[in-house]
Amino acid sequence: MNDLMQITLIGLAAGIIGTGSGTIIALFVRHPSRSLLGFILGFAGGIMLAIVLTDLLPESIEAGSFFLAFTGLLIGTLFILFVDLKIPHVHFFETTEELARFIRTGTILGFGIAMHNLPEGIAIGASYVASPALGFTLAVTIALHNIPEGIAMACPLCAGGMRIRWILVYTAMAGLPMGLGAFVGASLGAISPVVLSLSLGFAGGAMLYIIFGELIPGAQDSGSGHSGTFGAVFGTIAGILLLSVI
Repeated sequence: MNDLMQITLIGLAAGIIGTGSGTIIALFVRHPSRSLLGFILGFAGGIMLAIVLTDLLPESIEAGSFFLAFTGLLIGTLFILFVDLKIPHVHFFETTEELARFIRTGTILGFGIAMHNLPEGIAIGASYVASPALGFTLAVTIALHNIPEGIAMACPLCAGGMRIRWILVYTAMAGLPMGLGAFVGASLGAISPVVLSLSLGFAGGAMLYIIFGELIPGAQDSGSGHSGTFGAVFGTIAGILLLSVI
């Protein structure tokens, strides 16, 4: 129970600290450069890709089988696809350039971020059951990934004239589902090797969809020049190096 609570708190911290940090950046840097935003998105995507391919999916196969890992991956991918189709979600930085939508845009984006944070939390929880080092690395990476999400959500809210304290509250609330997801992922992963394999595969599928459906396209669309590409390359290398030393 203590381990489960710790994993839940780590997932909660990754969600709140990530979006909260992005909000603070947005409050001090009202118009961050496109190069910086593109690089951050690409870097986060690269690290997450390295984690999925070198740790998450191999751990899933080792815990169960290739069939279970692939099944979980397919379910995770389809789940995030369903969320994208059914839940109003504005992709990252498109909204920061359409400030006429202000509060409505920030609110819709925050809701979409919250829904995406749930499977990311599941990924953290399931990964911790398989390997604490893997779980911690993924939590840090997802927190980094949530920084541009916090920026994206906070910018239109700032432009709409919302008070700073309420902006901080709303963006922090968007990170809360990650704690719930971490609890669910850790609970399911501890049931049996079969469930752990499926959970890790699910997490890998969810991450791959977010990487190629959100982070990489967002890095290219939001970045300037080759900043998104360089971010993704350096992020992938950094992820591989990080995983090799922990």
